[in-house]
Amino acid sequence: MKRRALVTGSAGFIGFHCCKRLLADGYEVTGLDAMTDYYDVDLKRARHEILNNKGGFRAVEERIETPGVLLDLMHAERPEVVIHLAAQAGVRYSIEAPRSYVDANLRGTFELLEAARAVPPVHMLLASTSSVYGANEKMPYAETDRADWQMSFYAATKKATEAMAHSYAHLYQLPVTMFRFFTVYGPWGRPDMALFKFTKAILNGDPIDIYNHGDMRRDFTYVDDLVEGVRRLMDVVPGMGPTQTGDSLSLVAPWRVVNIGHGAPVRLLDFVEAIEAAIGKPAERNMMPMQPGDVPATWADASLLHDLIGELPKTDLRTGVRAFVDWYREYFGV
Repeated sequence: MKRRALVTGSAGFIGFHCCKRLLADGYEVTGLDAMTDYYDVDLKRARHEILNNKGGFRAVEERIETPGVLLDLMHAERPEVVIHLAAQAGVRYSIEAPRSYVDANLRGTFELLEAARAVPPVHMLLASTSSVYGANEKMPYAETDRADWQMSFYAATKKATEAMAHSYAHLYQLPVTMFRFFTVYGPWGRPDMALFKFTKAILNGDPIDIYNHGDMRRDFTYVDDLVEGVRRLMDVVPGMGPTQTGDSLSLVAPWRVVNIGHGAPVRLLDFVEAIEAAIGKPAERNMMPMQPGDVPATWADASLLHDLIGELPKTDLRTGVRAFVDWYREYFGV
């Protein structure tokens, strides 16, 4: 019998790639997505179309925060694994539309936890973000570091979901792994992300905005590498108490939080140069001050991830950027 998985946010960037991997590994996958118009819905539908053509995939178009939707799905599908990626994303948009983050990130996660309480899966894996480290200046960021000074409402809602999931893991013995993703990029990426925006602007001959006058560093993580990490962690179900490796497992719940990152920060200007090289055209650079809610650098301590699942592949930045640019040219016919 095939194993079953439920993936929320299946038409999103990371959700799409996770579903592709699970289908390739022989899973039956139910993908839930609201198809919200935060960015181009046609791009989301194109992702789902690819998944539908692979077989073993069932698409459900509903909002996760709608009471009963997830509960009904859990009863109907009885998935062994739940990967929760649906969320309202974006640091900057959380300043403009904070209520959407309450609805999707807080209420939506609550509905999922309630559904899992009623129909417990073997393992729940929920997406958080490196943004939860906020104003923490100690780097690289480790999961056991304090993460109490979030600098955007988006990050605050994600930190809240970590705490919510921990409480359910403790009260109902639900095994939970939380991911803190670090600047994921690659083909089929989101239009609000830097790689997409920079590629589009350079190809159109428009200037690109470079914040903090280029003095930014990010731990860029190629999407296939990240999905490999998620896939391996699915089979490493947390138990009670800290492990021999000293990871961040709770003392009172089968719960952990894990960084998934490349483990090496890259200068923003080096990232721009990689895009220019892939396109074969220089960018017109518009130097800007730091944006509210943003941080100058991110850097993952990936030692816990390594202890749990071994060494992950680390796609070279220029290789990963070129893969995105090649996809962009093909998808948009540029």
